[in-house]
Amino acid sequence: MESNPYSVENLWQQGDPVIKGVAILLLIMSIASWTVIVLRAVGLVKLRRIARSAPAFWHTHSFDEGLNTLGDKGRDNPFRYLAEQGQDALTHHTTHKEDLHGHLPLSEWLTASLRGAIDEGSEHMQRGLSILASVGSTAPFIGLFGTVWGIYHALVGISVSGQASIDKVAGPVGEALIMTAFGLAVAIPAVLGYNALIRGNRSIVGKLNRFAHQLHPYFLSGTSSKPSNTAVEQNNGL
Repeated sequence: MESNPYSVENLWQQGDPVIKGVAILLLIMSIASWTVIVLRAVGLVKLRRIARSAPAFWHTHSFDEGLNTLGDKGRDNPFRYLAEQGQDALTHHTTHKEDLHGHLPLSEWLTASLRGAIDEGSEHMQRGLSILASVGSTAPFIGLFGTVWGIYHALVGISVSGQASIDKVAGPVGEALIMTAFGLAVAIPAVLGYNALIRGNRSIVGKLNRFAHQLHPYFLSGTSSKPSNTAVEQNNGL
C-alpha cells in the first residue's frame, strides 16, 4: 500500500532539524496548554461547589461551625481563607492597639484585609493562565515559521534539481503547510480554554466580593470576636 506523501510521518522523516524542532515545540506547547486547561477546569468545578455552600455559612450558629460548611482549609479554598483572614484581622487589630494599624479605624483595616484575601485568591485562580495566553498568541506564528522555512527549503530543492513539475512543487509545499495547521490546532484550544477559565474565575471572584461584603458588617458587629475578647482580657491582665 502506497504511503500518503502528505502524512505527518512523511513530514517528520523528510523534515530538517528546524522543522522537527518546530514540531516538538508545538507538541510541548499543546501538552502544557491541555494540562493547564484540565487542572484549572477541575479546580473551577471545586470552587463552584464551595461557592454554592457559602450561603449555608449564614445559617450556622457559630463562626467555627460556619467555617466547616466552607470546606477544607487552604489557599485552594478562597471562601474559607477569606473568612479566616477577616477573623485574624479583627483579632490582630483588637489585641495590638499599640501597633500602627491600631490607629486605623477597624472598618478600614477589615476592608483592606478582606480585599487582600480576595486578591490573593484571585491570583491563585489565575495560575497557569499566562501559559494559555502565551500559547494562544504564539503557536500560530511558530507554525507559520515552520511553513515558511519548509517552503523555502522546498524551493531551494526544486532550484537545485532544475525540475518544476507539479509533483515536485506540491509535495514539499503541502508538507510545509501542515506546520501552519499544527500551529492553529495548538492555539485554538488554548484560546478557548483561556476565555472559558477567565469567565469562570470572574464569576467566582464576584461571589467572593459578595461574601466579603457580608462578612465586613458581621465582623464589625463583634459577634465573631469571642476568641478576640479572650485575647483582649489576657492582654489586659484580666
